[in-house]
Amino acid sequence: MPEGLALIDYGAGNLRSVENALRTAGATNVRVTAEPEDVLRAERIVLPGVGAFAACMGALSAIPGMVDALNSRVIQQGAPFLGVCVGMQLMADAGEEFGTHPGLGWIPGTVAKLEPADPQIRVPHMGWNDVVPVIAHPLIVPGEAYFLHSFAFRTTEESTLAATTDHGGTVTAAVARDNLVGAQFHPEKSQAYGLAFLARFLDWRP
Repeated sequence: MPEGLALIDYGAGNLRSVENALRTAGATNVRVTAEPEDVLRAERIVLPGVGAFAACMGALSAIPGMVDALNSRVIQQGAPFLGVCVGMQLMADAGEEFGTHPGLGWIPGTVAKLEPADPQIRVPHMGWNDVVPVIAHPLIVPGEAYFLHSFAFRTTEESTLAATTDHGGTVTAAVARDNLVGAQFHPEKSQAYGLAFLARFLDWRP
């Protein structure tokens, strides 16, 4: 029987802060793991991430059996899944940082460099900004969250764009479909808004 939450450890950088935030939000059985078997047994799964798309995808793929386990438990069996920052970007078909690299291919789209319309607006997009829902979704509500990124998810299916923010133009803040949710913002750094978002994920029954 599935149990607990698998927080995937693949050297992503923000692992412990995400773990601490999940526990603060109410998670009682968080397993930080690099074992595919733990993913296959988990009730729900979180993929964190900080850094370059290619390096993170390479590190995830380098764990024997991990991508297969994720596809089995998340895509085939429907376990609730949350991707955070680069963990969200890896859900795309491809990323364009340091060349074009394949992602997990779970949500159609490409991760491309932020290009604000106003050249005075700096990249990376760093700091607090609005999260503006564009679809009705139980996890996504209006508020302010903390962002830190230079690349953004460009969805090719309108129905998967869950929320936007503004940084010299419209930028994807969250994606979603079925049992999948991805947040470009960092819930672990977003104080009350982020903890409430994680609490909703912990209660979510898609």
